[in-house]
Amino acid sequence: MADFPNLSRRGFLNRSAAVGGLLVVPGLLTACSKTGADSADGEGALAKLRKQGFVRVAYADEAPYGYMEGKQLKGEAPTLHREIFKALGVDELRPTLSEWDGLIPGLQASKYDVVSAGMAITPERCANALFSEPEFISPTAMMVKKGNPKKITDLASAKAAGVTIGVMAGAVEGSYAKGAGISKDRIKTLQKPQDGADAVKGGRIDAFLLTGISLRWLAKTNAGTEVTDAFLPELDGQKQYSPGGAVFRKGNEELRDAFNRELKKIVSDRSRYVGLLRDYGFGATELPPTTLKTADLCKG
Repeated sequence: MADFPNLSRRGFLNRSAAVGGLLVVPGLLTACSKTGADSADGEGALAKLRKQGFVRVAYADEAPYGYMEGKQLKGEAPTLHREIFKALGVDELRPTLSEWDGLIPGLQASKYDVVSAGMAITPERCANALFSEPEFISPTAMMVKKGNPKKITDLASAKAAGVTIGVMAGAVEGSYAKGAGISKDRIKTLQKPQDGADAVKGGRIDAFLLTGISLRWLAKTNAGTEVTDAFLPELDGQKQYSPGGAVFRKGNEELRDAFNRELKKIVSDRSRYVGLLRDYGFGATELPPTTLKTADLCKG
């Protein structure tokens, strides 16, 4: 199994800022103009993919979202996208490994057709590429010692129990804990996911706050821990979903729309969705609500 990456919402936030500024890099405008002249845009793109029999997908080698194990491309995004493209008449995913900050520029330069990396949908990224409808959300959970001795289920119960919470440095979970009224002296900062698991096992913190997706993956290699049911924290009265999706080049709206039609069939079928993705730590709590739309997320 691939090593667990530093892929919390800290990664989402940092990366959104990085990608948001990439279009000012010299040379990238050339990539944009090339994309605009691409004769395979729109409906033609899907016809081309069907004719050639494969779709080029980019991944960032980050489990459980998209990673290579041996010679097999695995993870949430490739598994879901493989199912969708097969339904569209394209049987093979051909992977390209990319650094995270190069995913959207490479897409713009036509190095691949789709980003299959569990990328969070942000306004900055929407300015530079097309996103599918959400294919997952990232509810928050807590890693605790086996048996959950403090009996905590969410941030309100954590505050009431007076527990010490661990969060990733620079991660949005720190703001969730503060927003729930947990005092600063009860919030401990950690540098990477394994540090959080070690702190829980060693009794230095009572709970480690991160996405349920990430924690369930982390728990596979950390005996003596368990993960609470996921929940949606709130900031300023707004539920925090942290959704992600597939990414397409601008101009490929019809290809994106065809993808969305097949995606809707999967996310509308709970048992099918969970059956496809349970091995990667995704469950019914990661199903995006029908009211959550990419167009609204892109507005911010």
